[in-house]
Amino acid sequence: MDNRTGEMQVFLRVVETGSFSEAARLLRMTPSTVSKLVSRIEARLGVRLVERSTRRLSLTAEGQIYYERSQSLLHELDEAEREVSQGAATTSGTVRVNISVALGVLGLEPLLPEFWRLYPNVVVDLSLSDEIVDLYLDRTDIAFRVGTLPDSGMIARRIGIARRKIVAAPAYLDRHGIPRTVDDLARHNCLGFNFRRAAPVWPMRESGRIVDRAVRGSLLANNGETVRRLALAGVGLARMGDYHVRADLAAGRLVEVLADVVEPDEEYIHAVFLGGTRMPQRVRVFLDFIVPRMQAFLSGATTPS
Repeated sequence: MDNRTGEMQVFLRVVETGSFSEAARLLRMTPSTVSKLVSRIEARLGVRLVERSTRRLSLTAEGQIYYERSQSLLHELDEAEREVSQGAATTSGTVRVNISVALGVLGLEPLLPEFWRLYPNVVVDLSLSDEIVDLYLDRTDIAFRVGTLPDSGMIARRIGIARRKIVAAPAYLDRHGIPRTVDDLARHNCLGFNFRRAAPVWPMRESGRIVDRAVRGSLLANNGETVRRLALAGVGLARMGDYHVRADLAAGRLVEVLADVVEPDEEYIHAVFLGGTRMPQRVRVFLDFIVPRMQAFLSGATTPS
């Protein structure tokens, strides 16, 4: 049976007391047993951890590393057991979350009631915006981002893929016709965005390469939900994430066009956060709860409820 945690505890007590015999007394073992346990660790690792002498014990460089890592691992184990034994209700604090409007409304918000049933003392400070925020400046713990991530010191967990589709209401297509080629977009009202990272083009993959098609329209909005509602109203064509218009397509309120002409148009979605070994418990439990459920939602496997 693997009892490395028990061996680590013995090793820590030897280092902290500076003596095999004193560590043995505190652990209610014999000095020879303690010495054999430390020797067993050294044999397994293939390095000497402790320099032994008749006067005192001293750590080698490898022993110092093993001591520090053992301290950290045993502390994390204690924290995990304390969390389980005391219950999730002890987790508290505020988690500041930024997410795009559509993904927040459709994917995240339906998950929150169940999250609060498990973690009633966690406050979710939720901001819905299609703009990219600076996690440092805006004091944001977690941001859900669509598209290419810039190089940074932040940690990212992939959530899923947004597959862009060009859609329109049947009433619009009845009035203006169905576009058959990407060149037809030039004569259609293409609804767009006005935030800083937006461009007056629709990137589309044709014949294995990405082509930026210039588009024009009567609407520039700062969020996808506004674009969706105006598309539903028959105002024009919209390029939307599949998760955003999934229900509309299924109900026939919107129709996909150019699907047989344009190759798959995809962007990755990530949860981006400031993390590391000292991630606050409130942030960790939020990520552990939300991420797998959001992944299922984006894959179409389930609808949040």
